[in-house]
Amino acid sequence: MLGEKHDLVHELPEYKERIHALKVNNHHFAKLFNEYHDLDHLIRRCETEVEVHSDEYVHNLKKNRLAIKDDLLKIILAQ
Repeated sequence: MLGEKHDLVHELPEYKERIHALKVNNHHFAKLFNEYHDLDHLIRRCETEVEVHSDEYVHNLKKNRLAIKDDLLKIILAQ
């Protein structure tokens, strides 16, 4: 959906406390979290036409966001 929020806490509310703890204590997780957040922000800007890019570019951004989300979820579940 256009402009839909995909921030990690919104996507995985049941892990809110674990996400916060990992952001504070796990440098790799924090780096991935920031990359995910930045991608999500850019995608929302594209979807709301604040920035205009090709469909292929936005599609690739979404694929990257999903891959990072998968990596983050693996870390969350491994704890």
